[in-house]
Amino acid sequence: MNYVYSANNNMFYPQEYRKQYESNNDWPVDAVNVADETFFEFTSKPPLGKKRIVGADGLPAWGDIPPPSQNDLIAGAEAKKIQLRTTADAEIAWRQDAYDAGIATEEETAALLEWKKYRILLMRVDSSNPDQIVWPAAPAK
Repeated sequence: MNYVYSANNNMFYPQEYRKQYESNNDWPVDAVNVADETFFEFTSKPPLGKKRIVGADGLPAWGDIPPPSQNDLIAGAEAKKIQLRTTADAEIAWRQDAYDAGIATEEETAALLEWKKYRILLMRVDSSNPDQIVWPAAPAK
């Protein structure tokens, strides 16, 4: 057995580094020896929808990943809004430059207006209720 498991930390520790951990007072007091197979199973990619937890027996187990909280969903919606806004800003910027310089084509001028409308609609999206969001469709590039 080359590894120990700490339920308190939900972590594995290699036996070969025990002296270094102990010299720093970091060796877990609840360390238990585990088979190498256990270490490899619970340090590899978890099954879909699962994460490593401490089982009832104090050893690693797979547990369900909890659904995201309302705050997580709101943060995700805000992040998406920022990402979409960044794209809109970039599409608007060069078209606005061409328009301001008097060299925009009719297609670029029309697209500029469409992107500006899209950005306005995007900024009106209320992220406080992520389940109800209807994202505006971006203009074709």
